[in-house]
Amino acid sequence: MAGDGAHPPRAAERSRAARHHLDRPAACDPACKAWLLVTKRPNAYEPMKATLGDRPFSDDGWVYEPKLDGVRALASRDGKAVTLTSRSGRPLERTYPELVDAVAADPCRDFVADGEIVAFEGGLTSFSRLQGRMGLTDPDAARRTGIAVHLYLFDLLWLHGHDTTELQLHRRKRLLRGALVFDGPIHFVTHRDERGEELFEEACAKGMEGLIAKRADSLYRPGRSRDWLKLKCSQQQELVIGGFTASKGARREFGALLVGYYEGGTLCYAGKVGSGFDHATLERLGDRLRELEVDGSPFASVRPVPPDSHWVAPELVVEVAFGEWTRDGRLRHPRFLGLRDDRAAADVVRERPA
Repeated sequence: MAGDGAHPPRAAERSRAARHHLDRPAACDPACKAWLLVTKRPNAYEPMKATLGDRPFSDDGWVYEPKLDGVRALASRDGKAVTLTSRSGRPLERTYPELVDAVAADPCRDFVADGEIVAFEGGLTSFSRLQGRMGLTDPDAARRTGIAVHLYLFDLLWLHGHDTTELQLHRRKRLLRGALVFDGPIHFVTHRDERGEELFEEACAKGMEGLIAKRADSLYRPGRSRDWLKLKCSQQQELVIGGFTASKGARREFGALLVGYYEGGTLCYAGKVGSGFDHATLERLGDRLRELEVDGSPFASVRPVPPDSHWVAPELVVEVAFGEWTRDGRLRHPRFLGLRDDRAAADVVRERPA
């Protein structure tokens, strides 16, 4: 799948896509048009989210997309006004100004699309690489990082005064493919509708995160849904930082992060994360942790309490890779992947396979 997130699209492919934009099939057939609703445009959308799946599968009623390793974003155009928002509703325009410019340059002037912002490293989308752009609010500073970013779009929520969320997924994708000129840093996420197990094995062999499987006839519904399933090559989990241990040896900032997830309104302890940090992350994260220090533990229970523990207000969310969950709910062999400033701490729960 060239340009599907496994590899950055080549210039020839981008120009070819633009050249044949007017030659694509009609974006919406009569049956599709009958379902389009003319309504007032919503001020905000809550993205539809995938549920963790336990195994790859093949089903002709599903489509399969590459799982991109980036930051979820809704791209909106209303005349000259362009917005980029994270899944938690945080504005992203100043962090990714070149993507705002690209959306503003597209001939389509009235749409809302769902997608993922990514950066590439070694031919693959890399959340670690994207860390160098996340959190920046000065557009000039963001550009000066030299980290090229791309916006991959996979769904359509609004088009030309019409709500498209009541259309089936395969119709929304057809509309999206015909609505925009996918050129420059904006790309269409390709999908397949067969051989899910084979595609999953290929994705894992390439070092990708996995696949997203979606019911072809699913409607766009806010929140977590079993109509979309994420099939991961390796286990990853978003977790909340509730504390850290004092540094040892050459490290000055901290030793390990103490992390957890919410269940029934309480923060459950999931263990220590002590690897995966580079020097820049240690310094940046160490400063933020000390700003958040509190006297008592935010966890419901920590047994045993790690030596030299310091507690923090549970505000920061991290992405962690790990081997497996132990029987007592702890992470085995966890490794830090990056901070997630697009995720509210209170929404972080333990992912369990559907």
